[in-house]
Amino acid sequence: MVVLAVGLLIAVRVWQDRQQPAPPESLAEGDYVVARVVDGDTLLLENDARVRLIGVDAPESVKPDHPVEPFGPEASAFARELVGNAGNTVRLQFDKERVDQYGRFLAFVWVGEQLLNEELIRAGFAHAEMGFRYSSSMKTRLRRAEEEAKHAGRGIWTMGGG
Repeated sequence: MVVLAVGLLIAVRVWQDRQQPAPPESLAEGDYVVARVVDGDTLLLENDARVRLIGVDAPESVKPDHPVEPFGPEASAFARELVGNAGNTVRLQFDKERVDQYGRFLAFVWVGEQLLNEELIRAGFAHAEMGFRYSSSMKTRLRRAEEEAKHAGRGIWTMGGG
């Protein structure tokens, strides 16, 4: 009986996995519908693609086996506020590095005329991350946003160094 139950569970799991569409292997630049904001620096699109904001390192708020970091929930809330509700559209812009080691697409995310990557940093809810390969002009732009947040003592910069 136990063997039959285990076999049935495996069969159901295989069937469910086949029913769920796989995330896309590539994305073109352009407009995409957001399914949800995962955390401060990651979005899930309706096509099941995970998008990581390139040049941004927001505090953790949903990483498994990892504590919620200071300002992690605020970073997520800020991203949700800027992106809006599920079903809203964002525009993705790619640079030199397109996919990270976890299979997430690396992109600059535009919400209308606002660059989400830059706005998160400017609000003090993320560090500018220079480790990714992307244009020097965008690195300068994100560094300036970080300097502005530091100077104003916003968000993570209220904690004496972020």
